[in-house]
Amino acid sequence: MSVQIKETLVPADLYRKAGVIYGTQICTRYMTQFVHKILPEGYYQLDYMKIDERLRTAAGFLSRFEPEKIAVVSVRLYGQKPVKMMCERLGCKAITGRIIPGTFTNPNLEYYVEPDVVMVTDPRMDKQAVVEASKVGVPVVALADTDNSIENLDLIIPANNRGRRSLALIYWIITREIMRARGLIGPDEELDVSYEDFMARKVFK
Repeated sequence: MSVQIKETLVPADLYRKAGVIYGTQICTRYMTQFVHKILPEGYYQLDYMKIDERLRTAAGFLSRFEPEKIAVVSVRLYGQKPVKMMCERLGCKAITGRIIPGTFTNPNLEYYVEPDVVMVTDPRMDKQAVVEASKVGVPVVALADTDNSIENLDLIIPANNRGRRSLALIYWIITREIMRARGLIGPDEELDVSYEDFMARKVFK
């Protein structure tokens, strides 16, 4: 009996080329289920099929919400442009840079946002958003690297959440899949830009 292999959202090799599958040298207990192997240098490599599966799940989940009720967060510099690009196309709320305390919990704040769902780029860097979303009972979708804690997270997308190529590709895929699910583009139609256009400039130190 032949086994049908489900086609991935992007060519499998692109997950490797963009660095999405490469984790850190630390792996928390929960994240071990997404690991494919440990590389000779000691870095954990994620399973691209599990990444792909979670991207499908997350896009399907997010597509059920009205775009203006989705808040997408990135304190991390390389996540800020991809988040803005996603929100420009979908109409969701981009929250980038420093997260002001009370953003989700204080209605008297000028920058107050009342989302129905929150997506964060890095649970550690975006902890303020995760904690506040939890306080008001809003589900949190998170990109989680191998060393991330999953406290107060509702849906995990395992991925390299540090690299600029990785973040660009992830947000590009999610944007495309939500647009397809909502009928904003055809089921086989691509975005008007490539994933490289979602990519932040490289920062030299």
